[in-house]
Amino acid sequence: MPVVYFIILGIPLLSLAWWFWAHRRLKRLAAPAGIKWTLGLMVAVLLAGYVWVLLGRANTVTMPIPAVLYALVLLWGLIFLPFLGLPTMLVWAVGSIYKRLFNRKSTPLPSPIAEEPWTRRQLLGTLAITLPVVATYGTGAFSLPRMTRFRIRELTVALPDLPAALDGLRIAHVTDTHVGKFTKGRVLDEIVKATNGLDADLVLFTGDLIDNTIRDLPLAVHMLRQLRAKSGVYVIEGNHDLFDDAPAFEKGVRDAGITLLLNQMAAIEIAGVPVDLLGIVWNHGEEEMAADVDTVSALRRPGAFPILLAHHPHAFDRAAENGIPLTLAGHTHGGQMMLTHELGAGPLMFRYWSGLYRKADRALVVGNGTGNWFPLRVNAPAEIIHLTLRKA
Repeated sequence: MPVVYFIILGIPLLSLAWWFWAHRRLKRLAAPAGIKWTLGLMVAVLLAGYVWVLLGRANTVTMPIPAVLYALVLLWGLIFLPFLGLPTMLVWAVGSIYKRLFNRKSTPLPSPIAEEPWTRRQLLGTLAITLPVVATYGTGAFSLPRMTRFRIRELTVALPDLPAALDGLRIAHVTDTHVGKFTKGRVLDEIVKATNGLDADLVLFTGDLIDNTIRDLPLAVHMLRQLRAKSGVYVIEGNHDLFDDAPAFEKGVRDAGITLLLNQMAAIEIAGVPVDLLGIVWNHGEEEMAADVDTVSALRRPGAFPILLAHHPHAFDRAAENGIPLTLAGHTHGGQMMLTHELGAGPLMFRYWSGLYRKADRALVVGNGTGNWFPLRVNAPAEIIHLTLRKA
């Protein structure tokens, strides 16, 4: 909880500290009053949005925050303030201290005269100071129109343990729709249309159906109920599904007639072959995750082909130890922001973050997520995975 309180209080306090510093620097640079007032207004909008989010989470304000404002709040608080605004302020402060210690006097800036053009130093200084806020709004304008885009990713996985009758089995792997602020409306219809267009044998959903509030569950359930597959649609929970009201989430999904697997097994038959779909509950801890895999592994029927559904991809390690040939997972959003497939947030946070991974004859497929909780993706596109299993 102390970390949560630090974040809740830290973002607005640091935002105000940054704005106060920026305003003073702009004043010393003799920046036009319009720039200073515009910057102040832009920061005020971000702070107002942050307060709106907090009051909404506390159910004090019932009117939903506009998606564009929510996106700006996330971009500012999680990226541009901590990784651009505060470092800029720190570097500037260190430079000032260095000059004072070594008595290095800088050439004084000319007095502000409206008719005279800016010097290069004034222009570059103003750009450097205002960049964090400008980048926040610019990135929001760039990324928001792309929030409804997703791809169909074709993957073929060869498995020695796959029964011959299941050669060519096709799975639509959907995960992390995060129905809510950014995933709603027409994009849900497009997800349904694209998934059903695959004409898959199975639709397997590996968690984070909704983003934050249980109020979005009816819309999410409506989407799930429209999905079609020859042998059914099966769902597990993710961490975001439990943020608001975990019991209500479970009840809402099951009351809609959707198969939700919570440390449970669904016994089905495809092409005359028994198939066990093993779904585990959300656990972030490695030991708890492994224990959940052990729990569902014990439910396997002799001779059945098992598939594990796990929100967190690290469940693959115990699944491979237990001889489960195929694990499907989500949670990582493909790393969210990646410079290359191997360099970025994904490998910093996870052992497995996107695509196909193997341990001997065992395979893991991690989906990038079909929706969004955060308004920016870099080299980690939203996707539905069309998975074809082959007999190795």
